[in-house]
Amino acid sequence: MSAEELEKYETEQELTLYREYRDVVKIFKYVVETDRRFYLCNSVDVKARTEAGEVFFEVTISDAWVWDMYRPARFAKNVKVLTFKDVNVEELATSEMEPPKA
Repeated sequence: MSAEELEKYETEQELTLYREYRDVVKIFKYVVETDRRFYLCNSVDVKARTEAGEVFFEVTISDAWVWDMYRPARFAKNVKVLTFKDVNVEELATSEMEPPKA
């Protein structure tokens, strides 16, 4: 596979993922962003933990959709994330649940 073919494939996958996001965003209540993933979900709990003097976050997510073009199934019933990096949680407003028309 040439570099051009690979780039075209990745562009098509990203567009497919965006279209799926656009279709499902309205059924979720929260956006959760970690250093590795972006999630839509209906339930999220973030706890700061300390172990051996290090602080990390334990993020528990339920009823989720994962932004990852390499996952064959993007819906997950339960997700647990442990991270030393920032975690951003936002509650979607009703107006934000309607993405711009493509």
